Amino acid sequence: MIQFEQHRRELHVHCYRMLASFDEAEDAVQETFLRAWRSRETFDGSAQFRAWLYKIATNTCLDLIRRRSRQVQVMESFAEVPWLQPYPDKLLNEMAPAQDEPDSVAVDRETIELMFIAAMQLLPARQRAAFIARDVLDWSAKETAALLETSVAAANSALQRARVTMQENLSRERGEWTAAELSDEERDLLAKFIDAHERLDAEAAIAISAKDIRVTMPPLPACFDGLDRVKTLMDRAFGPERDGDWRLVPTLANRMPTAASYLRRPGDTQFRAFKFDVLRTRDGKIAEITTFGSGMFEHFGLAEILGE
Repeated sequence: MIQFEQHRRELHVHCYRMLASFDEAEDAVQETFLRAWRSRETFDGSAQFRAWLYKIATNTCLDLIRRRSRQVQVMESFAEVPWLQPYPDKLLNEMAPAQDEPDSVAVDRETIELMFIAAMQLLPARQRAAFIARDVLDWSAKETAALLETSVAAANSALQRARVTMQENLSRERGEWTAAELSDEERDLLAKFIDAHERLDAEAAIAISAKDIRVTMPPLPACFDGLDRVKTLMDRAFGPERDGDWRLVPTLANRMPTAASYLRRPGDTQFRAFKFDVLRTRDGKIAEITTFGSGMFEHFGLAEILGE
């Protein structure tokens, strides 16, 4: 089991890319280890142990996708992917190559950002697996065919179709993203976002928002496009009818600037975990906010309650 455990985090990221859900990736990794343990006698050592585990993990995800019919037909916004969850950078940074597996497992931003993860949900399951193997893990055509138990020609065909779909649905700015670290501009916008919320300053929040800003809140189906619609959310969050006062903590999700929000409701003395806001920036403004609930604070290493 020790040999299994040293691959847990990278397998979890692999399953997350396939499924777009942190929680379902957890379940998939557990099922992967169970299947691997049951079939351990069939591993003859002729192939790399890591590749063997990836094959089991991929098949586990394919089974789950088929059972739940998890493929998005059209994606106008993240609202079409209600199972989408953030991935804590704290856990991404724990990944390191195993001593007997020198291949790099560092997670580049362009392969974990929310837009990338959501776009992959447009792919049929086997195309998704082929795309990850070739264009994310940098496996060969032969290795990918073995992973999918198909011919090299069939694996290449699946890859080409997947590439077309991904290119049609990903922004042109992807090539400019950094590998892991936020830019100074992103850090500055995150700080201003936090300051505006804690001071209940709607005008300051509007000043750092793009005119075509979008806000989505998976798993809710709502999508708010443009400043006029987003202002209604700000009025509720900052106005006299607000739910309480805010304290925000900077963090990172999917290699993106993120604010973890705590709310102190009227009559309460403590700020309690409330939500995450994952920010996508463009040209010095916040272009998109993806809001998630408080269920993952523990995975981010964050407390559930802050003092006064």
